[in-house]
Amino acid sequence: MDAILFLIFAAIAVVCGINMVVQKHPISSALSLVGVMAALAALYLLLGGEFIAAAQLVVYSGAIMVLFIFVIMLLNAGAEPKSVLKPMGKYLGAPLLVVFFGIMSFVVQNMTPSSDNVVFGSFKGAGPREIGTSLFTVYLLPFEVTSVLILIAILGAIVLARKEID
Repeated sequence: MDAILFLIFAAIAVVCGINMVVQKHPISSALSLVGVMAALAALYLLLGGEFIAAAQLVVYSGAIMVLFIFVIMLLNAGAEPKSVLKPMGKYLGAPLLVVFFGIMSFVVQNMTPSSDNVVFGSFKGAGPREIGTSLFTVYLLPFEVTSVLILIAILGAIVLARKEID
């Protein structure tokens, strides 16, 4: 049953990821990214990481995606203009993509060491207390630098939006 659920949520993540790339409107792409994040949270839950699944939903699917949509609306980004495909890219794109995935799957299968199967609920490494303690002791500086970078990105979006109005 776990393998079937894994394949279902992995397929949802891949389809939403492809949809995110091919969408012409940025809001539709952002909503497809929410689908990817929700599918990843379900995959984390299947692997026994209940805390990381909840954090994935709350932090990424909730807060970060609201920030993305806010910035997209603030910049007033319209739909992407229609592009014309060149003949060489049109006919060689798909075969080269298949060759690339074949080479990458060969490399991943032969170069990575084998490991044990993952068993649901077997991971007992870190709960909220351990993660919070390490986040505010060992990783305090990267945590604060990330928050400052997010603030700078928001200010940059506001400056870009103001220039467009003038």
